[in-house]
Amino acid sequence: MKLATKLILSFLLISVVSTGLLVAATRLATDREFDSFIDRRYKAEMADELAWYYRENNSFDGVENGFGRFGRRQGMMHGANREPAFFITDPNGIVIVSDGMMHPRGEQIVNEELTKGTEIIVDSQVVGILFVTDPMMRSQIDFAFLRSVYRSIFLSAAGTTLLALIIGVLISRSITRPVSELTHATHQMADGALGKQVPVRSRDEIGDLAHSFNKMSADLARSFELRKQMTADIAHELRTPISLILGHAEGVKDGVLKPTSENFEIIRKEAERLERLVSDLRTLSLADAGELSVEFQPVDVNRLVSDVRTQYLTLFNQKRITLDLQPAPVMLKANLDPNRFAQVLNNILDNALRHTPENGQVQLAVAEKNHNIQISIQDSGEGVNPEEAGHLFDRFFRVDEARARDDGGSGLGLAIAKSIVEMHKGRIWAENEKGKGLKVLIELPAG
Repeated sequence: MKLATKLILSFLLISVVSTGLLVAATRLATDREFDSFIDRRYKAEMADELAWYYRENNSFDGVENGFGRFGRRQGMMHGANREPAFFITDPNGIVIVSDGMMHPRGEQIVNEELTKGTEIIVDSQVVGILFVTDPMMRSQIDFAFLRSVYRSIFLSAAGTTLLALIIGVLISRSITRPVSELTHATHQMADGALGKQVPVRSRDEIGDLAHSFNKMSADLARSFELRKQMTADIAHELRTPISLILGHAEGVKDGVLKPTSENFEIIRKEAERLERLVSDLRTLSLADAGELSVEFQPVDVNRLVSDVRTQYLTLFNQKRITLDLQPAPVMLKANLDPNRFAQVLNNILDNALRHTPENGQVQLAVAEKNHNIQISIQDSGEGVNPEEAGHLFDRFFRVDEARARDDGGSGLGLAIAKSIVEMHKGRIWAENEKGKGLKVLIELPAG
């Protein structure tokens, strides 16, 4: 059974059951209230007749036998030969008109019972209290009135059920339509059509589900494309050093190349590049799987950045590049893995060293900003345009393919830096203007 049918039947069942209970309760309440109304009306009319009798006779004497003749409504005694169906007390509760053996004249009615009687009022004075012992029965007119009321209740119930059925159909369609679209889209994705999108038709939970599905589908498609591109990039990156190693090795073997130290140095450098690339790929795969080992501890960020700067001073001096540090004026501690985070700074400084010209400058700075720790690395290189800045942390992205490969970069250094920073619950991004150098910023929660 389809979901739409289940929802419609559920709405119909709930409507029928609730309407049936409502009709039953309404009918019982109507019967009770109508009988109470008839009884009150009967007593009020009878009290009016008795007041008229008292006004005409100045007493209730003989009302047991004469009420039927003198009353303006004949036949209220339920027959001439029956015992009176009522009795009357004076205002003090003493029976003055008996209904037979049950309430003889002179009997005192307790105060609690007096409240159940109907006062007989003549000229604004209570001359007696009426008690009816044989309540009025429904007449044919009363039954006809109740039948019309019952018919109206039934028609209202039928109309309510029909309306509930229509609403149930509309609501079930509004629910099942996006679900059907999601189901169809998932089947298409299972067949390989990644990136399939469905329309978001509402702002409720179903709309949130459609929005989440669209995001998941887009992420899957992007991830699939990135993996395809990464596979192609890995093959390309591996082919270059392997080709050089094999070419030079075969050249030496065949006698085409002389076994000189220069040729062996080329083979060694390409083997180092291949080893570095494999190591970087392994680091990224471990980070993606959440298996990269980290040991968090409180670390003085000023001291960590200063130690990394000291390690790089020689390399920067060899290229005549100034490497300055502007530490924070106070000690700033963060909960991080010092070795992994030093790897982040190493990768960024390697990138800055490759892209900063001689006599250039690289500025390291540590500061506190919005209760977070911010580390910035600003170089004086050519920089990149805004579109390129958004891809700097993508895997195998290079602004200058030939130059980066010649400098020995694998294209994974900044991607590794991003993965490690995110493992520390931080974020990393680049800011720059073309021709004014590149500024990489890292923001970490203070620990």
